Amino acid sequence: MTTKLSALALAMSLAVVAVPACAAPPAPTPARAAPSADMQDLLDYLRRQNSTGFIVIQDGKVLVDKAWPAPTEDRMFANFVYGKAANGALLEDVASQQKSFVAVLVAIAIDKGLIDVNAPVSQYLGKGWSKATPEQEAAIKVSHILTMSSGLDEQGRYVAPTGTQFFYNTPIYALSKAVLVAAAKQPLETITTDWLTRPVGMTDTAWRQRPAALASVGNATGLVTTPQDVAKFGLMVLHGGVGEDGKRVVSKAQLDAMFVRSATNPAYGRLWWLNGGEYVVRPQNPRAEGPLIKAAPADLVAALGAFDRRLYVVPSRKLVVVRTGAAATDRDFDQQIWLRLMKVID
Repeated sequence: MTTKLSALALAMSLAVVAVPACAAPPAPTPARAAPSADMQDLLDYLRRQNSTGFIVIQDGKVLVDKAWPAPTEDRMFANFVYGKAANGALLEDVASQQKSFVAVLVAIAIDKGLIDVNAPVSQYLGKGWSKATPEQEAAIKVSHILTMSSGLDEQGRYVAPTGTQFFYNTPIYALSKAVLVAAAKQPLETITTDWLTRPVGMTDTAWRQRPAALASVGNATGLVTTPQDVAKFGLMVLHGGVGEDGKRVVSKAQLDAMFVRSATNPAYGRLWWLNGGEYVVRPQNPRAEGPLIKAAPADLVAALGAFDRRLYVVPSRKLVVVRTGAAATDRDFDQQIWLRLMKVID
């Protein structure tokens, strides 16, 4: 069973094939009918798990474009909602999914010759940006911030030799936005619009100052967007850095560099989560043997955020999946989605 598609969803449905940098992707083809029982099981599960939006695009076909009302009893979730877009989709702060968007902006800055990830962070932010000693701070490169291996704690204090431990550190990650601003000498909003959202065709995405209730996370600005815009971003990644108009947004080389497994966590690249590794080090969790999501294809890459915000990109299946909403009730939510989703896409 396929869902009724909005005009916007149809417009963003791109054929998932290798696209030359100068050519527009082929026009979408009609979605095939998925087994109704499997599709309904997937949608029923997502609704029970507090989802507000879910999109599946495979091989240029929109298989699912579904929305549900926001939960009214979740007060924390309300801090992440900024009204509705013109198409009726909720405008939601996608939490730590923003890290993967910033990773692409950094990749574009590298293409432009503005950032060297092997340079020390102090080259962009000046000396004294951390609470480490001058010698310790000088050893921290931009790449260490992108791979969560700076050796600093959330207060910027030195706790481990740089590049030796994975520690999911949002306040230190937030400095990557300051590096972008310093390197480009432009506001983050301008950089994001000119380099990413406008070329990709994302019309409902912007940075917003977060409310006081979220001030403690150490990352003052949230990326507010819709499931449709996140899907367009995912399609650009799937197409190897080419936007919906056929123009290149980021080089294939720098896109691929984001997905190289880091030395301290094979499930993490440059601000992207990676499936198929030997083990996973998750935020606030010890090392766990095995891949990030056992039921998912090994080549899956993911932008993950709090409240189980999900963007999955799977090149081998020509697949982009987006989930927005409040926090799921199942602890193994990713696994449960993929157990059901594999039945639909197969």
